[in-house]
Amino acid sequence: MSGAQPQPKAQPQAKPPSPAQPQPEQQPHRPPQAYPSPDPGQAGRSGRPEPGPEAVRKPRTGARTVPRTRKARLRVAKADPWSVMKVSFLLAVALGVCTVVAVAVLWMVMDAMGVFSTLGGTVSEATSAEGNGGFDLETFLSLPRVLLFTSLIAVINVVLATALATLGAFIYNLSAGFVGGVELTLAEDE
Repeated sequence: MSGAQPQPKAQPQAKPPSPAQPQPEQQPHRPPQAYPSPDPGQAGRSGRPEPGPEAVRKPRTGARTVPRTRKARLRVAKADPWSVMKVSFLLAVALGVCTVVAVAVLWMVMDAMGVFSTLGGTVSEATSAEGNGGFDLETFLSLPRVLLFTSLIAVINVVLATALATLGAFIYNLSAGFVGGVELTLAEDE
């Protein structure tokens, strides 16, 4: 017994496999599914059956159940005048068409109620002089004449609304350069 300490046995080193030996085929790693497959009894690619409904992961008891809301403060720094002009033109045309249709429907309802014939008789009596028939209100307020006047107003409205909206975009861009623009707070539910 000399003072030398016992040496640990050397572990045999693993030999690299020779090319002649077949390698075991490794399967790619597939993480467990969060939701079961439509047919739980059907075997997957690996030959193992897919997890059933009991293997579905459930949230922890302390987990939040209320969805969080993300908020972002954004600034409208510039409004493109060309896109503002296109959108305002389409909106003004739609408003003009709605105006013409609404006036036509209103005229037909009032004519069916006899408003024009009653008013026409009253105005004709009030404006008649000796031997003169007076003013014919029913002819003056005929449907084609009313629709022509409404269409003219609608066309003027389309031109003015488009021009004013485009001018408003230019003015907004100028003022946004000085004060930074309008700030918006947008929220997104998760």
